[in-house]
Amino acid sequence: MSRLQVTVDHGAITRNVERLRAATTAQVMAVVKADAYGHGLVPSGRAARAGGATWLGVAQPDEALALRAAGDTGRVLTWLYGPEVPARALIEADVDLSVSSLPVLASIVAGAREAGGTARLHLCLDTGLSREGVRPAELAALLDAVLEAQADGLVTVVGAWSHLAWADQPGHPTIDAQAGVFRGALEEIEARGIALEVRHLANSAATLTRPDLHFDLVRPGIAVYGLPPVEDPSGEGFGLEPAMRVSATLALVKDVEAGRGVSYGHDYVTPARTRLGLVTAGYADGVFRSAGNRAEVAVAGRRFRIAGRVCMDQVVLDLGARSEAQAGDEVVLIGPDGPSATEWADAIGTIDYEIVCRFGCLREKTSV
Repeated sequence: MSRLQVTVDHGAITRNVERLRAATTAQVMAVVKADAYGHGLVPSGRAARAGGATWLGVAQPDEALALRAAGDTGRVLTWLYGPEVPARALIEADVDLSVSSLPVLASIVAGAREAGGTARLHLCLDTGLSREGVRPAELAALLDAVLEAQADGLVTVVGAWSHLAWADQPGHPTIDAQAGVFRGALEEIEARGIALEVRHLANSAATLTRPDLHFDLVRPGIAVYGLPPVEDPSGEGFGLEPAMRVSATLALVKDVEAGRGVSYGHDYVTPARTRLGLVTAGYADGVFRSAGNRAEVAVAGRRFRIAGRVCMDQVVLDLGARSEAQAGDEVVLIGPDGPSATEWADAIGTIDYEIVCRFGCLREKTSV
C-alpha cells in the first residue's frame, strides 16, 4: 500500500460542476473516465450529479457498468472499444453507446438481439483528431447500416459527437475547421431523417472558452476536478477548485554538514550545513522519478524542492539549517496548502491530467 495519503474533496467537484453548468445553456456531461481522473469513479460521479450533471461520460464499458452497479440511474455514455464491446450487458444496463465503424455496429446489433432491447447510439465523427470516429467519406455507409438496424428496432440514434484536437489553445485554426466538419456531418445525419437528442463537441477547454460550440451538451473532464486546461484572463481560474490533495510524512530528520552528497549518484550536494528530511514515498508510490531536483513539496507552509533523485520508496528534502521540522510532520505534495498539480506538471514537463491520474489511480482515496 502506498505511503501517500490522497484526499479528494468531492464537495469541490459538486461546486465545479455547478459553475460549469451555470456558464452554459447546454446540458453537462461530467467525464469520469480513468477512475474520474484519479479522483474516484463512483463518488465523483455522485458529486457531479449533485452539481447538476445530467450525463456521465466514461471511456471503458466496465466503468459504465460499475456506475450502474453503484446505483447511478442517469444517462451514461461509453465510447472506447472495438467489436469486443459487451453490448448486451450495456444495453441491459441502459447505457448509451458510441459507434464509429461497421464492425462495432454489428456487435451492438447482435447484443441488442440477445438483450431483446434497443441500443441508444451516439454517432462518433472524426472531424480531424484522427482517433475514434467515422471519417466524413465513410459516414453515408455507416448511416445506411444504422438506419437499417433502426428500422428493425434494434438501435435508435440519439446523439452525434466529436472531439477537438487543439481546444486548449484558443484561437487555433483547427477548432473552427473541426467545428465546420462537425456541422456538415450533422446536416448529413439530419437529412437522412434522424432526429438527434444531443449534439456534443465541447471538452473542458471549449466549455470554458467557446460557448458557440456548446450545442446541446458539453463534456468537461479535467475542469470538473478544478484544473482548467486554459488560462483564465481574469486570473481567477474560472472559479474552479482543485479537488485533490496528496500528502505524506517525514520519517526522519537529521543534521548534516556542507558538501554532503544526497541519495543515489549524489545528484544533489548540500551547499551548507543543513537539516535533511526523509519522506518514505517514491516512484513505486506514484512520485515521478523525473521530479528529483525539480518538483517542490511543502512542510508547514514552506516550499522545498526534492533534493536529489527520487528513489523507489523515498525522497529527501533539504529543509535548511534553521528548520524546526520533526519526524512525523506532514509533507504536502499537492494541495491548497502546497504546490498544485499544474506546478508539478510544469516542473517535470507533463500535464496536470497525468499528475492527478498517477497520484490518484494507484491508491485508495479518502473523501472529504
